[in-house]
Parts: sequence; C-alpha cells; structure tokens
Amino acid sequence: MRWLVQIAAPAESPMETRLRWLLVRAGLPAPDVQVDLHDPVGRFIARADLYYPAAKVVIEFDGANHRERLVSDNRRQNLLSRAGFRILRFTAADIFMHPDVVAAQVRGSL
Repeated sequence: MRWLVQIAAPAESPMETRLRWLLVRAGLPAPDVQVDLHDPVGRFIARADLYYPAAKVVIEFDGANHRERLVSDNRRQNLLSRAGFRILRFTAADIFMHPDVVAAQVRGSL
C-alpha cells in the first residue's frame, strides 16, 4: 500500500503519474514530483516533472504539446544541464511500448 501513496503525489498529467508508477513498479525509488530547481546561486530554472535529488536526475514527460514548446524546452534543458542536472525525456510511446528501456535508463542514471 505504500507504493500507492508514493504515486499519489500531485502530478500535472496522468502520463506523469503513469511514468512514476512505471518506475516504482520496476523497483526504483519513488521520484519527487513537481520540484522547483535552481542554479548554484539560487535562481529558479525550471520545475521538474519527476526528480531524484541525490543523483540530480530530472525526468520529463514530453506530451503532444512538446512540439509546440520545443524552443523553450530546449533553452530550459540547456539551463538545467549547465546547472549540473541530468535530464531524461520520455514520451507516451516510450512508456507504453518500451517500459523496460525507460526503467533501465533511469536505473543507469541513478
């Protein structure tokens, strides 16, 4: 029942919840949800969909609207990378068709 509490944290989309559920079911620790991230001097950079603070791994779900926000998402990703965060991005196809690959990539980054 504890895993249910872990995936019940507020997400911004059902697919973010599904991604978190995939990770927990794969035996990975539950990531933090909707975390504000800052650069080394404390300036806000972005809010992560999912986040593993000990490893500074940001996990993003790219939904259908990602194409419309590609330029701003690329700039945001560059800022995160420069601040020392590692970013993994996944789509619905990744989650539904390649869940083992998603879990393996996250596990490898932790």
